[in-house]
Amino acid sequence: MGAGDGAAEQSRLAAERAQRLKRQLDQAERATKPWDAGAVGERLVADRLSRLIPHGWYLLNDVHWPGRPKANLDHVLVGPGGVVVVDAKNWTGEVRVSGGVLWQGRFARTQSVDGALAQCAAVASVLAPPHRRFVRPLICLAGQPDLFGITNSDVAVAGADRVVAAVLALPPVLHQQTVVGLYAHLGEQLTQESAARRPAVNSLTVKSPTAKPLTSKLAAGQAGGVGSGRARKSSAQHHAAGGLTRLVFLAAFVVFAVYVLPYWGR
Repeated sequence: MGAGDGAAEQSRLAAERAQRLKRQLDQAERATKPWDAGAVGERLVADRLSRLIPHGWYLLNDVHWPGRPKANLDHVLVGPGGVVVVDAKNWTGEVRVSGGVLWQGRFARTQSVDGALAQCAAVASVLAPPHRRFVRPLICLAGQPDLFGITNSDVAVAGADRVVAAVLALPPVLHQQTVVGLYAHLGEQLTQESAARRPAVNSLTVKSPTAKPLTSKLAAGQAGGVGSGRARKSSAQHHAAGGLTRLVFLAAFVVFAVYVLPYWGR
């Protein structure tokens, strides 16, 4: 094989490597987008839900999913209307509830509805039997602000601009003292495992409801709950930044493989 043939072979191999790297680059870029979209959606929903605080509702953001060590619940509300487990979504395209089914375009999102029900059941499992029937699931869609509907399985679906009204429309079923006690209990049950897993992110601590200064601590905890959600978004942004660094590295390697490697050593 002559020098010209060797150079041609090196050029061919370099082109193949460049194509493989480009595919990896595209995959890495696509992988970072869901993190960004999910973080933005959860932050928007947390902001909307904070408007419930003056109406006697308490918020727990980004807490542990009971029974699933590596999973989290986006938002848990405790107030006069009961306990509402909110699964935040930031879907694109046309989303609707038709015939009791949640649709995104032409796809039925039954798995997301089942997931909301599973989250609801997990939260109910850590409550005393008399309070379990007051736990409700809700899917909040950041990208469809005006949407509202209820699925056949009784899962409410509300856009970001309608979620506050949907929660406030729930009939009162809990007295204020019970609300405070449930909030304290869920604060302990839903943060202990996630705090052990990510001590720097989730710093929410709620004392026993028998403690006299609990009300003031819970009021302070409202801001802390939202802050923990922001900390998680910071973690997601850090993940996205790491993905961007990998993208830059891969792009530099593609340039090297295409324009430098074929002529190396000539």
